Parts: sequence; structure tokens; C-alpha cells
Amino acid sequence: MKKKQEEQVRLKGQLKLYMQLPMVMAILLIAVNVWIFSIDRRAGMVMFIFVIVYIGMIIFLYLYGRAGIVKDLVEFAAQYGIVQNTLLKELALPYAILLENGKIVWLNEQFEEILGKRIGDVYVSKLIPELNTSIFPKEENDIVEMDVYYEEKEYKAELRKVSVEGFNEMGRLMELPGDREYFIAVYLQDVTELNQYIRASEEQRLVAGLIYIDNYDEVINSVEEVRQSLLIALVDRKINQYISKVNGIVRKMENDKYFIAVQKIGFKEMENDKFSLLEDVKSINIGNSIPATLSIGLGLSADAYSQSYNYARVAIDLALARGGDQAVIKACNGITYYGGKREQTAKNTRVKARVKAEALREFMTVKDEIFVMGHKLTDVDALGAAIGVYRAARTLEKKVHIVINEVSASLRPLYSSYENNPDYPEDLFLTSSEALEMASETSMVIVVDTNRPMMTECEGLLKISKTVVVLDHHRQSADNIENAVLSYIEPYASSACEMIAEVLQYIVDDIKIPKLEASSLYAGIMIDTNNFAYRTGVRTFEAAAFLRRCGADITLVKKMFRDDMESYQVKAAIISSAEVFCEKYAIAKNLCSNVESPTILGAQAANELLEINEIKASFVLTIYNGRIYVSARSIDEANVQVIMEKLGGGGHINAAGAQFDHTDIDRAVAEVKRVIRTMLEKGDI
Repeated sequence: MKKKQEEQVRLKGQLKLYMQLPMVMAILLIAVNVWIFSIDRRAGMVMFIFVIVYIGMIIFLYLYGRAGIVKDLVEFAAQYGIVQNTLLKELALPYAILLENGKIVWLNEQFEEILGKRIGDVYVSKLIPELNTSIFPKEENDIVEMDVYYEEKEYKAELRKVSVEGFNEMGRLMELPGDREYFIAVYLQDVTELNQYIRASEEQRLVAGLIYIDNYDEVINSVEEVRQSLLIALVDRKINQYISKVNGIVRKMENDKYFIAVQKIGFKEMENDKFSLLEDVKSINIGNSIPATLSIGLGLSADAYSQSYNYARVAIDLALARGGDQAVIKACNGITYYGGKREQTAKNTRVKARVKAEALREFMTVKDEIFVMGHKLTDVDALGAAIGVYRAARTLEKKVHIVINEVSASLRPLYSSYENNPDYPEDLFLTSSEALEMASETSMVIVVDTNRPMMTECEGLLKISKTVVVLDHHRQSADNIENAVLSYIEPYASSACEMIAEVLQYIVDDIKIPKLEASSLYAGIMIDTNNFAYRTGVRTFEAAAFLRRCGADITLVKKMFRDDMESYQVKAAIISSAEVFCEKYAIAKNLCSNVESPTILGAQAANELLEINEIKASFVLTIYNGRIYVSARSIDEANVQVIMEKLGGGGHINAAGAQFDHTDIDRAVAEVKRVIRTMLEKGDI
């Protein structure tokens, strides 16, 4: 039996070949001996004796010495295994082996030292919760890397799936069930000190920034001449003190422009106090009737300081486009806004409108075909503005199309006035599909009443045309139209129709606007200002006066937008179902989806809710076309734009909106309440 077991022990590989080499040599010697014997019999006999002795020695060594060789090999292997085990056990890198359920089956001394005690059958997730079975590698070649924390130290963990199949052909020390013949190997690397150095280096990185005084001319002109220098000195002092407090530097580039540089740790301090400099500057009052407001743009870049400065320029432009009185942070991973609670003071000068009008005329002159579009679910302001652009283009003898996909009930009276009117071409209004077929690279696309590509009636037109113009009165968002050759965005304007009415006055001298078109522009202003009650400035009335001189019919507009009985009842039902949240915010649900244009009714109901005493803002949620639309309104006590931005929307300080990609209205209401509650706790509204 013993002999049989020994026979099962076989040498293989190069060692087997090495052991068989003497036998091969013996065969060669026999062949040489035969050759010598044929030449000389005496010499052959001598050679024969030598071969016999050699073969005998080989047989003896092979039969009796083989066991000793195998024994020595086994001892060497055992000693080698012990050395390996010792090296693995004392390896400087913490190393452990787990079962697939996370139970520790073996760990070296370094891993034991981290845990601080010897452990028995313990699951690693109980000690280090991040190392749970959900993150274990699924395939044998997979490697999972992650950062873990244990007893105030940071580690970089690496997990590998290790198969145990074929480790030992003669038997196993442990047998795993079925298809679970694998372990999870865990390596830990202490990166606490390294991360501390990285964070320290990151905190010392410089952040470039720009500070602009939004309303420099207006503030200066609002105070006596002898006090103007004092006012500017106080603003300078506030800025310098604030930046010095965070160990930054300030350089004044122009009367109303500053360059700043702060360490990232200082930037974090500024961010934590939500850029209190914005409010500090507004508190300066030495007789100025208009408070000074600032725009702050900061750029964060991990690549280069020049890139940080470029980001700061983008941020300051965005802050100004959004109306000023806010801080905008531009980083590689996105844009963050702070402030923006105050409505920008309207500027009485029309210089900007004239410059933009002249630029628009130059672009129109060289184009043969122009496409005009507003936002999805086109409203009266968007259509009125599009009609105004149509008039400008026709004055320059250009062919114009207006893209509208869906005509709501509130828009139909105005839309019908043009649809079957012999004074206007049959292809004046196009759908998106029709516009895409007709458009080309040489076509001009003008977007009105929105600056977000995803909100336009036909986003594909923006990709086809190389000449895109944006005319909008909404605050610019991060996802604005980027390929525009001309962008005229004025957040202080009451409506897009107000902006177009100003532009028309500079397109050509003594422009003639038909009565119907003037009434359309007037209607857009009236609707967006709620009969001149909200967001109405001096230039709003000037634009309205210009349109009245052109023949705008106020009575026609009033009749055109009267509610029918069903719409009025739906609006009353929405208002009666409203709930008051946090004692200041009215939230209502518009569940009447069987009426035409429920979103318009929701917006009108939101305006009506503001008539209730003590209500700061109103929110009406409407289910329409598989989505939930939120209409948010306020007077002057709450900024609904920043609330809607938290929900992925936007708009104005007093009028904004957002959308949800589902129809669970209770969930949507809960989300609106959550945002309001969170912003109230943080003091953001």
C-alpha cells in the first residue's frame, strides 16, 4: 500500500527532465560502445565495462536515491512556504482575506494592528461599514478601490476577487460550497498624512475673482456731488476690509471694477457667510436714494491660475446677466449662485437697446430667411415679441417664419388674428418639423422670451443655423444658449415685448407698425405685468406709449383676453383649494386637466393668490401632458426665482416656474415644501 502511494508521487516539468537525463546519456554511451566495438574489439570490451558500471550507478540512484531527492524537495517546499507565509504575515501592507459574505478568515499583523485587537469570526462591515458586500468585486478580474475611514484615519482600500480553484490537487485545507470557490482579498493603505498634505495644498490654492458695482452711475448721480467721493471711498473700504479679513488682496482696475485673489480657505469663509459683502455694501447710506449693489464672480480651477481668471470672467458676466446683486462661482463641475434677492434697478438710458438694435439690423441685412421662436407652450409675450421681430425683418424686406407647435386657448384669439389674415403669408407660422426641413446653415434664428436651448420650441434649429440671436428678459441661467452671435438679455425689463418695442424704434427711422402688431406687443406687456401692476418701470410705460402712438387698441386687447365661464370657475376652484405653508406661502393644486391651457390658468391663479393679505409668494402646481408645471409668483418680499432654480427651473424674482417629469402631484408639493423649508432655515429667502 505504501509502495502504491509512493508511486503516485511523480516529478514533472524541468525537474523530471533533469532526472531522466542520465538515462538518455546511457543510451548514447551504448551506441558509442557498439561503434567502438566494431572498430576495435579490445577497446570495445573496456568501453562495455565502463558503460555497465555507469548504468548500474544510474539504476541505483534512480531506485534508491529518488526518495531522498523527493524528500529534500518536499522539505525545501515546506521551508519556502513557511518563508512565504512569514513574509505575508509580516508584510508592511495591511492585508486580509474575506469570505464572500464579508467574514474575516485571515489577516496579517498590519491589518490586526489597524483594528487594534485580535478578532474571531467577525464581519469586516461591523468594523469598517464602508466595506460591505454590496461593493465587493463581482468578477475575478475586477478591482474595487474606495476611501474608508476607521478611528479617525483615512485609508485607501483595494478589493480583489481571488479564486481558490486548483490551489492544491491533492486536497484542500477548507472546502467552499459549490460555485463559491473564491475569497475577497482586501488591501489597506494609510493615506491620512497624504490627504492632509493634499488638503493643505488645496486650501492654499489661489482663487481669482472680480467685483463690479452694478449701478455705479445711478448711485453716484443719486447723491450730492460733494459726497460722491465719500460714497465711493466707503464702498472701497467695505470691499477691502472684507477681502482682508480672509487674507486676500484687492486691486481696483476701474471706478466700478475690482480684481481680487484669495486662498481657497479664505474663499470657503466667504462662501460660509454667504458673501455678506453684498449686504454690507447695500447698507451704505450717506444720502444716496439708490443703494449700491455688487456683482461678484469667482473662478475655481485645479489646472491653472489663468483658467481660474477665465472662469471668474464667465461668472461675473453671468452675475450681471442675471441682474446683479449676487455672487456667482464658476468651477469645473458647475455653477453656484448666492444672493440675487434684489430686483435690479432699471436704467433709463436706451444706449444698450440702440447698440443691440443696430447689431441686429446688420445681421438681418445679410440673411435671406429668418426663423423666430419663443419658448415651449408659447404665451402672449413670446408671440407678441415674435410678431415684433417679424415687423423688423419685413421692414428690411426679409422672409420671416414664426415657429409654434401648440396654440393654447389663451393664445388662440391673438393667433387667429394672423392665421387667416390676407395681409400675412400662409407660411408665417410653422411647426418644428416644417422649420427643420426649410432651415439651412445660412438661415438666421432669433429666440425671444427665453435663453435656455431646452426650453425653445425647436432646439434643432439652434444646431443647424450658424447665426443665432437671443432677445430675452429672464435672468440668464447656467444652461443658456452658447452659440449666439448676439445676446440681448435685460432682466430688469418687464417683458420681451417691451424690449422689442424699444429695438423697433432703432431698426429704421419712423418705422410703421400696423395696428394689429402694435396691439400684439402691447398685449404681451400687459399680460406679463398683470395690467402694469408688477415689474413696471419708466421704460415700460414709454414702450407702451410708443405702441399706443402706433395704433395699439387697448379695448381690443382687453376683449381678446377675457376669460370664459369655465376657465373662471376652474381658477376659483384652484384658489379655494389653496393651503398656507409656513404662514406666508400659498400652495395650490390645479387638478382640472380637462380644460384647455391649464398651465395658463395656474399662472393666473398664482397671481390672484397674491391678493391675499400676509401671503409672500404663491405656488400653483398643474398636471399637463404627463408633467407637472409649477407657477410661482411674489410681489416684493420673496424671490421665487431662487426657489424655482432649486427645482431645476428659473424666471424672475417675482415670477418663475419649474417642471417635474412625473404626475405625482402630492410628491411634487412635498418637494416644493422641502425646498421652501430648507431655504427658510438657511436664510436664503
